[in-house]
Amino acid sequence: MSGLPPLREVIARHGLTASKALGQNFLLDGQLLARIAAIPGDLTDAEVLEIGPGPGGLTRALLQAGARVTAIERDRRCLPALAELDTAFPGKLRVIEGDALAIDHRALVGAGAHIVANLPYNVGTALAIGWLSADWPPWWRSLTLMFQREVAERIVAAPGSEAYGRLAVLAQWRSRPRIALPVHRSAFTPPPKVMSAVVAILPAEAPEGVRLSVLETLTAAAFGQRRKMLRQSLKGVPGALAACAAVGIDETRRAETVRAEEWVALARALG
Repeated sequence: MSGLPPLREVIARHGLTASKALGQNFLLDGQLLARIAAIPGDLTDAEVLEIGPGPGGLTRALLQAGARVTAIERDRRCLPALAELDTAFPGKLRVIEGDALAIDHRALVGAGAHIVANLPYNVGTALAIGWLSADWPPWWRSLTLMFQREVAERIVAAPGSEAYGRLAVLAQWRSRPRIALPVHRSAFTPPPKVMSAVVAILPAEAPEGVRLSVLETLTAAAFGQRRKMLRQSLKGVPGALAACAAVGIDETRRAETVRAEEWVALARALG
């Protein structure tokens, strides 16, 4: 809809400023927002869950892409601006006031929804971990999430890199993450101190015979002492060193060298 006022005008009219306490940084570049909304593919009549819409920049782009959007917003100052979008796109937008960490997202939007969000910096990682830890196949169809660049790099990190750790294993063992779009700090109002990036995540088939709880026990122990050899870092996990021998993982290696599929094999061997 081309008749919508510029986002800067909306923000000025409602007296909105980004809240540091809520981890907010507003995106106002319409072309950039449209590029983000295009990452999941065709959203015509698709269900989309958005977290932290703020004044509605990304919400607007999603609605213009044809999506039906459910937006969870904690900051009630932003609700009047979002109400304007509800008027402009009748029946396409539902705004829920509340804390996204305390809301059952699946119950809210049902199975098959895309999640697209410029995540508040202070809760983004916790939300992503929750979505990646869901029962599998997951209820969501895709994740398109804005993070600080450092977090994005941890999600897609390769073994042997400084960024590789528990988050990379969690994201990669049964899904396929990629950095879809780097975003310069100058794109935000106010500009944050760090660069950002949009990560796109698609679910993959989960390996059989692997429990997430076992995988997390292993990676927590190993990456908790990432500079130590596995024979030291995993000695507190019953059966872990025998499992290493069984699947051919040298116990003199360090956690940061073990590929996601090797962690999966180790978790499967532990049962």
